[in-house]
Amino acid sequence: MVVVGGQAQAPRVMLGGPAFSALGALRAGAGLAVLAVPAPLLAHALAVAPSATGLALPVDEDGAIRASAAAALLDRALDRAQALVLGPGLGEGDAQQTLVLRMLSLESPPMVVDADALNAIAAAPIPQLDLRATAVLTPHPGEYQRLAAALGIAADPIDPAARPEAALLLAQRLGCVVVLKGAGTVVTDGQRTWVARSGNAALATAGSGDVLSGVIAGMVSQFGRAPQRMGLFDCACLGVHLHGLAADRWAATKGNAGMLASDLLEAIPEVMASLRQ
Repeated sequence: MVVVGGQAQAPRVMLGGPAFSALGALRAGAGLAVLAVPAPLLAHALAVAPSATGLALPVDEDGAIRASAAAALLDRALDRAQALVLGPGLGEGDAQQTLVLRMLSLESPPMVVDADALNAIAAAPIPQLDLRATAVLTPHPGEYQRLAAALGIAADPIDPAARPEAALLLAQRLGCVVVLKGAGTVVTDGQRTWVARSGNAALATAGSGDVLSGVIAGMVSQFGRAPQRMGLFDCACLGVHLHGLAADRWAATKGNAGMLASDLLEAIPEVMASLRQ
């Protein structure tokens, strides 16, 4: 699987998000993770996630991604990929938006769209949105509100009673699976809806959502193809449940605060083993 993210352009440099997504996929059982990040960040990102391999995305003299060159490089890498995570730490700007819209126009591989990729969709003129991808969108309430406003959806992503309907409307509007994060994460494909019972307040820690994106992509890369062939909805539900159980296992001995994304990653293999049993 491939993770596309990271920002090298000053003043805001981001590399933890894509690294945590890659590690989430590997901890969930994916055999290979490729970190596709801006070239100046690659060595640093691989230091965080040394089990991943790297793909250096071309940048200009200011460190901004060169969208057309990056897309051409990714086309070759994605030809062999089983899943894609798009967006963690990607940043915002014309180049990022161009790259995101280009990736969303691809029919394969299946992808998990998160973080700044969601913001790029919300900021794009609707006529330019050509969503052909088989996709799982993973907004938190703030990202949902931006998407909903852009798409003309009036729904509340915060009220527990209204959250399932809010996620359903977005899934139906875009023809994708939606994972609306928060207390009682909602997963829906526009027809079926499932609400997570695992997870706790410790998941509010920075990087937790990046880990989740990787875990879901790890499920897709392992089970979303023959002979297992689980659909995206089931892969998303399994990933959310696994992610929440890992947080519950950590909180059982340490409480509901202070967890780091690295702690969450450490708990995932043990939870995977318990689910297999």
